[in-house]
Amino acid sequence: MREGALEVFLFPASMTTIKQRRILIKGTIFALIVGLIFFLSRYGPQPFSVMGPPGEHIGKLFTKRKKLARFLVSLGPYSSAIFILLQALQVIISPIPGELTGAVGGYVYGVSFGFLFSTVGLTLGSWAAFEIADILGKPFIERFVRKDILDKFDFISTNTGAVICFLLFLLPGFPKDVLCFILGLTEMRLSTFLIISTLGSMPGTYLLTVQGASLRSQDYATAVLIAVISVVLVLLGYLYKDRFVHRMKSTPG
Repeated sequence: MREGALEVFLFPASMTTIKQRRILIKGTIFALIVGLIFFLSRYGPQPFSVMGPPGEHIGKLFTKRKKLARFLVSLGPYSSAIFILLQALQVIISPIPGELTGAVGGYVYGVSFGFLFSTVGLTLGSWAAFEIADILGKPFIERFVRKDILDKFDFISTNTGAVICFLLFLLPGFPKDVLCFILGLTEMRLSTFLIISTLGSMPGTYLLTVQGASLRSQDYATAVLIAVISVVLVLLGYLYKDRFVHRMKSTPG
């Protein structure tokens, strides 16, 4: 059955408009995915304990990470599901620090599962931000993203393609949460957005995960090295962000 026929079957025309039907379908799919995450979480890998010596060491250095790690462990079989949702929320709600949740993922679940859970959560959050912007439009987004910032990146909807947007996601220090909302205001296809946002976020996510896992194994040299590399990359990204954006604006479509 084609998508259009499915929409008509599930939501008759008398109930709502075509756009509203599509919103309901996407919302239903999103809810089913979240439900599946909770189901798999119960039977998936469980978090490491943070009550032992490594937990005490990390607690002395990073109190917030220790508290979040203990909170996740206390959730038992639904720990990974809540962690994935926290990662999703940190894309939508800026005050939640991604550096904190990303490192805690590696600390609590290890490199492989920490990276997987973080990636799933960031993809869900990026999708939600993209859809919120697409559904509610620019006037609503301007309530929490300053108009001057939106105007600064209005070139994204004109002469840039997927490759340029992918580079923006790769750029350290670039506000990727804001970028998700901006792209939701463009004509970019959802499938294209999910590919570039997910792949573009992976390098930074992996670094944070490895840092957290290194702290758990008390490999402090690796953890400090990654922290230094991350700070340098973010600083370079911050310093050259405007120059990069200006160059992208002047790049012919």
